[in-house]
Amino acid sequence: MKEQKAITLKTLTKSNVWDQQENDIFRMWEAAEKEADLRDNQRSYINTIRSAFEIEEIKVDKPEIIAKYENRGFKVGSVRLDDSQNRTKWAIKKKPILRVTDLTYENIHHISATKLLDVIDRNFGGGWDSLSQSIQDIIMSGFDISNTTLPTDRLHKPGGMYEKKKNDGFEVLEITKGNWTEAIFAKEKPESEKLHTKFEDDEELDRKDRDLDIDDDDDAPEIDDHYNDIDEDDDAFDDDKLTEESYHTNFDENAEDLNLEAEDVVDDDDNY
Repeated sequence: MKEQKAITLKTLTKSNVWDQQENDIFRMWEAAEKEADLRDNQRSYINTIRSAFEIEEIKVDKPEIIAKYENRGFKVGSVRLDDSQNRTKWAIKKKPILRVTDLTYENIHHISATKLLDVIDRNFGGGWDSLSQSIQDIIMSGFDISNTTLPTDRLHKPGGMYEKKKNDGFEVLEITKGNWTEAIFAKEKPESEKLHTKFEDDEELDRKDRDLDIDDDDDAPEIDDHYNDIDEDDDAFDDDKLTEESYHTNFDENAEDLNLEAEDVVDDDDNY
């Protein structure tokens, strides 16, 4: 099995941050304090952390103040935010996922099917159809979902959908609606691997372009240029064949006949 590298602030994303705990954040920040570019990137780091954690700065460093934060589930630690040796106290707590509106495309892969159904159950017991299309899309990006509504006494019928789904590893939420019961089945989807595109710097691209030009010059086959060759099928132009017979005119050679015809037309017009 391939050993996974430890997550650092540089590799932290709005997806994998949900796998971290409060102490992990403080550990990563402490390691990053040794990096020269921490101050330049800290705004981005903090935004990523805030997508999954609540962060509050403790400005009054007193035991009773810290105790209040800890009673609310926060972890308290210190971080360095500038080039000085001064440290800032942070209170950090993982954001809870309690309502369907807390679900996002980033955190949906980081909760269990049991947790998901618990969140859906808190949605006023409305069932699957009570969820907005956007929420359904988020859930279905991380889970296989199916549901059915049957008379309560038929829901657990042997060989029925309920039994088959349970045997396939689905978790189930039952929502009673009078004499009927809606069953929502959920099973986690395996998270598909994402393709990462490596962007090359300008120097590397220039080097590859030069290599490509060299290869093209060396390997390109020599092609004869016949663009200006005379096509044997075409009639070649010969000055010797240019005679008076080659000229044509649209004028009749007998001009007198033309004049007579014109006079006849005029005489006919006078008769009207």
